[in-house]
Amino acid sequence: MDVGLINGLPSHPLLVHGAVVLVPLTALALVVCALWFSAARRLSWVLPVMGLVTLALVVLTTESGEWLEERVRESALVEEHAEMGSGLTPWAIALFVLTVAVWLLGRAGLRRERDRGGEAESPAGGGASAVARSASSVPVRVAALVITLVVAVGAVIQVYRIGDSGAKAAWQGRFSTNQLDTGR
Repeated sequence: MDVGLINGLPSHPLLVHGAVVLVPLTALALVVCALWFSAARRLSWVLPVMGLVTLALVVLTTESGEWLEERVRESALVEEHAEMGSGLTPWAIALFVLTVAVWLLGRAGLRRERDRGGEAESPAGGGASAVARSASSVPVRVAALVITLVVAVGAVIQVYRIGDSGAKAAWQGRFSTNQLDTGR
């Protein structure tokens, strides 16, 4: 699949803007849902879908960046940016996995609440409620929150670092710090 061009222009700058918005947005939604599992239940399937779309966009952005790297002048800044860019994929994978895990923990909490209300009277409900009880326990919730915070903060920092290196690669030495006289 050729992800290099959109309407005859390199697709990387367009896709980058999507990743720069979606990675922090997904990270924020993930942290909110890890703090309040009721938010994960309210978002329902939207949270894991956000994680999946973010992962797909990061992969497409990386692929388009590799395509563009082969078509621009080689420089140390471009090389540094390309190396850093491929490092975002593991963070995006971790975000996706955690969006699914936090969503499932939110559902387990809902199941536990239903069990407390007496809705699960069948023998099968007892096994499910044991899983729901352990999944919504305080140690599991704290562990999920800590891991979520580490991955969310790491992913956002990585996006910032990659964006900074990309801006330097694209713009360093290519503009004047003084306003140009355009003859107006």
